[in-house]
Amino acid sequence: MGGVRELAAPFVAPGPCGVAVRDRLKHLTPQDEKVLRAVGEHQGRLASRDLRTRCADGLEHSKDTWASRKRDLTPLSSSRIAGAITKATHDQWALARRCQAAHIRNLEAGIRTLRHRLSLPIGARGTKRAAGGYRSKGEWFHKSRRLAALEARHDAAVRDRQAGRVRVVRGGRHLLNTRHHLTQARLTEEQWRERWEAERWFIAADGESGKRFGNETIRVTPDGEVSIKLPAPLTHLANAKHGRYTLTSTAAFAHRGQELADRIVANRAVAYRIHLDTGRGRWYLTASWQRPVVQTIPLEAARARGMIGVDTNADHFAAYHLDPHGNPIGDPHRFPYDLSGTTTHRDAQIRHALTRLINWAKQAGVAAIGIEDLDFTTEKTREKHGRKKRFRQLISGIPTGKLKARLVSMAAEQGLSMVAVDPAYTSLWGGQHWQKPLATPKRKMSRHDAAGIAIGRRALGHRVRRRTAPPPHDRSDRAGHRTAQARPGTRGRDGTRPPATDHAPRDVPPNGTRKREPSASNTVRDAPSTHRWVQDSLMHTG
Repeated sequence: MGGVRELAAPFVAPGPCGVAVRDRLKHLTPQDEKVLRAVGEHQGRLASRDLRTRCADGLEHSKDTWASRKRDLTPLSSSRIAGAITKATHDQWALARRCQAAHIRNLEAGIRTLRHRLSLPIGARGTKRAAGGYRSKGEWFHKSRRLAALEARHDAAVRDRQAGRVRVVRGGRHLLNTRHHLTQARLTEEQWRERWEAERWFIAADGESGKRFGNETIRVTPDGEVSIKLPAPLTHLANAKHGRYTLTSTAAFAHRGQELADRIVANRAVAYRIHLDTGRGRWYLTASWQRPVVQTIPLEAARARGMIGVDTNADHFAAYHLDPHGNPIGDPHRFPYDLSGTTTHRDAQIRHALTRLINWAKQAGVAAIGIEDLDFTTEKTREKHGRKKRFRQLISGIPTGKLKARLVSMAAEQGLSMVAVDPAYTSLWGGQHWQKPLATPKRKMSRHDAAGIAIGRRALGHRVRRRTAPPPHDRSDRAGHRTAQARPGTRGRDGTRPPATDHAPRDVPPNGTRKREPSASNTVRDAPSTHRWVQDSLMHTG
């Protein structure tokens, strides 16, 4: 088929390499909260200072400057706290650099689209591969102004990247801008200030294997007792030996609690973070640790017991169960979710839908789930889709990155593997070859359900197109022509069977086209010799 791009081969997605669990710190006394606020504010101030120094170094950063920053922080905190702050600073700077590179690529995509459309005549029609010209002179003029603005932004971003300059806001740029729109955010200045300060606190510590309970700065015992190593200026607040403060609250992790307890007893590294949820007024403790990468099974083993093909949409997962041969089994399944509202609500909706999907896959007895390897980075540009604002919002609202990471992690815990496939043409070909044949009065097939079949077949290594049955023997060709049921190694196995309704004379093979005009029957005069239709005039009876 002309114009169809080459499809990437399916692969088994690697499993998660880390774990994070969270528990609420209940029944904290006012003194506990006072100490936590003091520690967070003090260490947050140090983290802001260190981040400013790191951004000023830019590309001139080296091991010597890193060691110098850590030496400056150690007298004001401790050696381990200084190490945790500098490591967090480097992670934040590296994230800002990655975001800067993505921003430059997005600007370049928009500039290419604008230049292409501005070069076309006004009103020129577009194609499936590229957009056409603009509709009017006024729109052309405004887009030319926008092209100049994007080029200026791109030049500034490139200069910043070459100079190693990044722009980072501790606490988040979105929350910073909310300060100017308190009415729309339904916040008072005091509420915003409390949230802003809490986001800039720093109460975290990396683990260290071999140390007592896996962490010397924030320590959690097997009984759930939580203690903190106070910075040097705050040691007068300690209520335990060696400048430590023990909280009255205990941590009892309901999820993965036994796995965490085993690591604590074995003195293996565990990282902790304490933060305040200002909306609820609750303190939380998050524990995280690394684990060996989950070994993925071979692709052939993942395909042995069939596959669940999943099509990701803006408001639901469309899934279909396929056997190892690519045949659909049963009816389609849909797992809805709502991505409107707050981030917490969206995350809960995704987790609930994925839980239902994984439970159904376990009941079906498959070893893997096939999903599209989605990435809408180049599809979100305003210049590419123009006036299709709802479509841009649609593809921007699908959390492709977080969705894949969460699905891989949750499936690995249930012993399921994820097979990622190329998403090209799955909805188009699925709707073309599977939607109508599977629709019955009792089964409603949507385009998304058919796309799930296409994804599952591609994950199994089969073609998306359905196999055509050979013609029955009561037809003129007597089942003599090839069909799409040829072996995988046969060339052109997916071609259409030529409609050989006429046979070519003598030994010329049929090619699906007629070699002569339609013949008349033998009852018509002169037909056998001339092969032409002859009709006499009507007889007049008087």
